[in-house]
Amino acid sequence: MSLSLCRIVIFCLFSLSFTVLSASVSTYLPKGSDYQQTIPTPESVLGFGIGERHPRHDQILSYLHQVAATADRVNIAEMGRTTQFRSQVLLTISSPENLSNIDDILARRSDIAASSKDPIVVWLGYSVHGDEISGTNAAMVVAYHLAASQDKAVADMLDDTIIVIEPSLNPDGMDRFVNWVTTHRGISENSDPNHIEHHQSWRTGRTNHFGFDLNRDWLLLSQKESQNRLPYFHQYQPNVLGDFHEMGANGSYFFQPGIPTRTHPLTPAKNTELTQLLATYHAKALDTQDRLYYSEESFDDFYYGKGSTYPDINGGIGVLFEQASSRGLQQDTVNGLLTFEYGIQNQVLTSLSTIEGAWKNQAKFKDYRRDFFKQAQKQASDENFNGYIFTETQDNYRLKTFLSKLQQHQIKVYPLKQDYKRHELTYIAEQSYYVPLAQPQYRVIKALFNQDKNFKDNTFYDVSGWTLPLAMNIKFDQVSSTWGLKTQDKPWREMVVETAEFDNSAYAYVFEWHEFLAPKLLHKIAQANIKAKVATKDFSAAVNGEVKTFSPGTIIVPAGIQNVENWRKILADFATQSQIPLNALVTGLTTKGIDIGSSSFRPISAPKVLLVGGKGVSQYEAAEMLYYLDNLLEIPVTVVEMQRLAAIDLASYSHIIMVDGKYKALSTQFVGKFASWMANGGVIFSQKSAAKWLSSNEILKMDFVSKNHIDQLFDTEKLTYGDKEKLSARKRIAGAIFQAELDISHPLAFGYEQSDLPVFRNSTIIMQQTNEPFITVAKYSKSPLLSGYSDKNLVNRLANNPTLVAHNVGKGRVIASTDNLVFRGYFLGSMKIVANSLFFAKAFSATLAE
Repeated sequence: MSLSLCRIVIFCLFSLSFTVLSASVSTYLPKGSDYQQTIPTPESVLGFGIGERHPRHDQILSYLHQVAATADRVNIAEMGRTTQFRSQVLLTISSPENLSNIDDILARRSDIAASSKDPIVVWLGYSVHGDEISGTNAAMVVAYHLAASQDKAVADMLDDTIIVIEPSLNPDGMDRFVNWVTTHRGISENSDPNHIEHHQSWRTGRTNHFGFDLNRDWLLLSQKESQNRLPYFHQYQPNVLGDFHEMGANGSYFFQPGIPTRTHPLTPAKNTELTQLLATYHAKALDTQDRLYYSEESFDDFYYGKGSTYPDINGGIGVLFEQASSRGLQQDTVNGLLTFEYGIQNQVLTSLSTIEGAWKNQAKFKDYRRDFFKQAQKQASDENFNGYIFTETQDNYRLKTFLSKLQQHQIKVYPLKQDYKRHELTYIAEQSYYVPLAQPQYRVIKALFNQDKNFKDNTFYDVSGWTLPLAMNIKFDQVSSTWGLKTQDKPWREMVVETAEFDNSAYAYVFEWHEFLAPKLLHKIAQANIKAKVATKDFSAAVNGEVKTFSPGTIIVPAGIQNVENWRKILADFATQSQIPLNALVTGLTTKGIDIGSSSFRPISAPKVLLVGGKGVSQYEAAEMLYYLDNLLEIPVTVVEMQRLAAIDLASYSHIIMVDGKYKALSTQFVGKFASWMANGGVIFSQKSAAKWLSSNEILKMDFVSKNHIDQLFDTEKLTYGDKEKLSARKRIAGAIFQAELDISHPLAFGYEQSDLPVFRNSTIIMQQTNEPFITVAKYSKSPLLSGYSDKNLVNRLANNPTLVAHNVGKGRVIASTDNLVFRGYFLGSMKIVANSLFFAKAFSATLAE
């Protein structure tokens, strides 16, 4: 080897050594600590140091599994798998003695008196937003420190504490982000905020596989990751939960409490006091390294569907942490150069301060938890009603889903023994249930069923109304007296329902559209070339010797027009998979209404759907739409970015869906192409700003209320500069539930038996009232606000205005909604309107006056 080459090799080895050393786990750990040498360090397994690169999920798991295999203080368990089949893991770290008795300790958690001498539980959850990855990297450092430290203080702490680490709450999103950063980073680090490394494509790593924000799903439980986690949360019942995030690069470091006036009234005042106590530990840890931070600003503690708030109604203290994000390896900010390592260090410091604060004040946190559940019993007894009763007679899927969500939240629900009448509504025993307030989950029950409309502070970081039975269109009521109410002794548990025997010789098969999964079955049989028709009028027919009435929207599969081999077996299998009962008819002559051969039965074909996506389109609303159609109904959806739309042959698609977004970038030439596609029979479903764009291009013949008009609703004459933020809050609808009135005679309302329908609104996009007949499918009621905050001026302006309209465009149809009908994957009550738009758009005709 030449001397020059030797010098280069030595230089490279020295440089590599320096790089690894600078990112060594020791740089993140308390000074002067000793560590057990048999426990592997992160860099020894990853091949690079913490903060030097962005590790993939599999690399992180590999390291944590090796720590668990070599440390007697660490257990690791798989909670489940994500949609992309990545493992969701949970580390339990404590003394060896505690871990050997962990099952007994956790079993005692539900008996608060018995568990008072057991260790306190601290849960640390990292990077629920997958592109906020400093938390996940900090998790490896914290796990190593707790597993390998030989300091007496750590050993003493582990005797009294069980630490639960969820290193990555969103593995799918995290790997999406890691792939992006790894692809776009250069050999030389680029701190320019404009560099592509810091700007992800349309589907960012923030969200999970479908594009959902998992930090909004703890209460709603629409996503697999949340459903996998929740049983473990309730098993451990943490006293303290740290929720580690990132925010904009120009911030510093935030920890709760948040804005004091924006705490949900169900949260005890003592919760904020204990959060402030923990804050002193965070401040001390950050002060030692002269790091910038702040508290009691920007963020709130209102919506209970987040990792930092869900513990607040479950006897724990949830704490939000927000680190300014480098997004890549480094970024120039108003505070100077922000590096990935710097953010990780802050997350490590506050992880350890959370553990220390909880451990040193464990008696206070244990007392709080005990008092929390004692107060819950007293508060339940002080209420002017005893519980909630609810029913759903038409759709077993929505009912079972609602029951399952309550059960996952550890709420006891009791089936009725006999029918019960209240307010002229009879609750049928087989389809009705009672939720008593007097149970440990009193606050969770209230959080899910409340319809609050008035609040101390009307500014919301997230939604203000999320009432679960309204979202799922489940009829419910408060029960002020249980006299005459008879319930089963044991709470509801899901039972396996036996499939009814299939009639292989029927004249026709009928299934009803009010079933939530009816569109799933219809699409499956249409794709299999089994011919089906929809009834546009009522009819009655004999089924199993009894006359049954079928509403418009009912689907019929006549035997006489089929030409697919084994179509009966295929139909039966699809019906079983979709959980839809089939009714067998023995004749085409009905007892009342249209006969089976009537032209009032319209043929159905499988839709081919294009969803407009890409930059400029709301990734959240597109994700929610895709989740409903693809995941719940198994209808394939082709996603085309807006930038590619002009090059697509639209004739290949029967339907186009446009969610909220900025569509001004679409050219005039494309608008003409779009209008031509509709004139030839294409169907467009649009919501919110997409509907406004269609109106501005004269495709949708509706006028919208202007921003100036909304501004004029608010008197600003006597306002001071200090009132600016409050006025802004009054002018927006952050997220509330409103009452719509459906025209249930319209084909887009097939499957709905009642005209009242709760819908979700989070914008001030308002349609003007119209004199055109037959195009308004739904309008807001006279007093539309059902749950959440909306200024009375906006509520009054919305009253009686259209929320869903539809009319002809040549041979095609345009359908427009001002609401998000599939919000966050849990608004099951209004979702069917989207399915109706796919299957029944040609079942109506509403031409406009010339």
